[in-house]
Amino acid sequence: MIRFLLSANRHPLEMAAGRGEFFRSFLEGLQRQPAQRVPETGQPNRGRGSSRPGGRFPGQGRGFSGQRRKEGQRKVSTRSSGSETEASSDSGPPKKGSHRKSSPCKLNLLESLPSEILVKILSYLDPSSLFCLSHVSRLLHRLSNDDVLWQRIYTSEFGSRNWKLKTSEKCVEGEDCLTSRWKRLYFKSMAGQELIKWRKPLKDISPYTGLPRQTEWALRSLNVSWELTLCERLGQEHTLEQSQAHFFESSVIVHWSDGIHMKFHHITTIQLHGVRKEPQSSIKTTKPNWRSLILKLDTGSPFLVIGKDKLIKMLLLQPGVIFGVWRGKNQVAFIMISLHFHKLVEKSLLGSPACPYSEPVELPPVDDVDPELGLHGYSLHFVLHNTGTVIMSGRFQQLFCHKAQIQHGLVKLKVIQRSNLSQHRSLSGSIRLPWRHEDVKGAVENCCIMSLTLLDEFQKPFWCVSTPIHITMAKTAISCDYSGHDFQMLYRNADGEVKMLLVWLEEQKQFFLIGLTVCLPVAKVNKRFNREY
Repeated sequence: MIRFLLSANRHPLEMAAGRGEFFRSFLEGLQRQPAQRVPETGQPNRGRGSSRPGGRFPGQGRGFSGQRRKEGQRKVSTRSSGSETEASSDSGPPKKGSHRKSSPCKLNLLESLPSEILVKILSYLDPSSLFCLSHVSRLLHRLSNDDVLWQRIYTSEFGSRNWKLKTSEKCVEGEDCLTSRWKRLYFKSMAGQELIKWRKPLKDISPYTGLPRQTEWALRSLNVSWELTLCERLGQEHTLEQSQAHFFESSVIVHWSDGIHMKFHHITTIQLHGVRKEPQSSIKTTKPNWRSLILKLDTGSPFLVIGKDKLIKMLLLQPGVIFGVWRGKNQVAFIMISLHFHKLVEKSLLGSPACPYSEPVELPPVDDVDPELGLHGYSLHFVLHNTGTVIMSGRFQQLFCHKAQIQHGLVKLKVIQRSNLSQHRSLSGSIRLPWRHEDVKGAVENCCIMSLTLLDEFQKPFWCVSTPIHITMAKTAISCDYSGHDFQMLYRNADGEVKMLLVWLEEQKQFFLIGLTVCLPVAKVNKRFNREY
């Protein structure tokens, strides 16, 4: 009673410290593995103070009188001695011959199960989950690469026709032999099956364009889009998702205008990636999409102003990247790129984030009989268009150049000749390139997109390009058959040149195309057909 009164007259801080000490001791008692309890007969007294080993408090186990008190003391001393032994084993390193029990919270239940049971559990998972699980621990990596497990998965997916592994599929020296052979064969077969799904429709070639008919369908069904990565001088990178895509016979124009908040002179490099986005499922995941590098361009290279209107000016960076810049601010409003359909599906899917797709070289059959192989039999599919309309489209066959006509290292293919009036063509509509930034729209005059597909005599693509092009005034008079102003459109790169001659007829308010010439480097022709022209 006196102790109770003394404790009641304590300072509040001292009482709070006593309660904290009590709860701390109580928590330690819960966390410590309890010793084997012995039945007690005495009723313990309630008291304060620090706990003894085993979580007991002073006064615990004391009886009231007689024999009960002695029995209680004996039993408490026995339990106390056991607790002290256990506490001493926890407080320091275990002595020789002593046994220390592991904590249930630290026990790895997976390691305690037999491997057969774990493999049985893993057999209910799908291949994607098994692949992810193999990166969790060494045990799961070994079990998830079980050869029998992956053989069942492969057989259930592809049947039992390839039940025996080929010699090339077996593990050779230098490879990771921990990976299941059937697992490698499964993913290889799945990749091949995925390629077959979209490569089979692309085998249907259009005789008009010389390109696969289903290119647009394949890109849309595979959910392919294109992303731009802009790198600033300070090293910051900005990734832009496409805003719009305009498909045509042999090309697609991709437009970016959302989220561009930088000046043109701050951009150092741009990278164009093809991205195949996985279909959205009910379960939201953060799985990254595969990115295939198509183009990497340094903006420090010279650029050309191809046109402007009241709001923006268009800057052209080869090969074929248009920057729309606000006039007077040098702020980028939009970016536009035209992509040719030739091998576009492969370029958008089969490259890596750092390396573009490498197109295999298809050599034509050897023909030693033809003395002018590679100089005749060309076909041209030619389109002038903008983001909304086709200005001119045509197919020209049996283009040739005699060996004696090769000059300045160029093979000239005359598609439309100025002297032949029957070949001249009118251009429908005005030559202009519309643009859009959010709710602001406009159009730059005297600019458009040229998509060219040149096929050799074996109907294989020889030169394919889709690029912006603009009109300039001709330095000399082009034609005496028309009374109008003379203009020209020129394009040149390492693979060839294109020259167009136009006349503006004021009465009809339209352009006439009176000359079209395609020039090929003779070195490219020699390399393709193994000749020495």
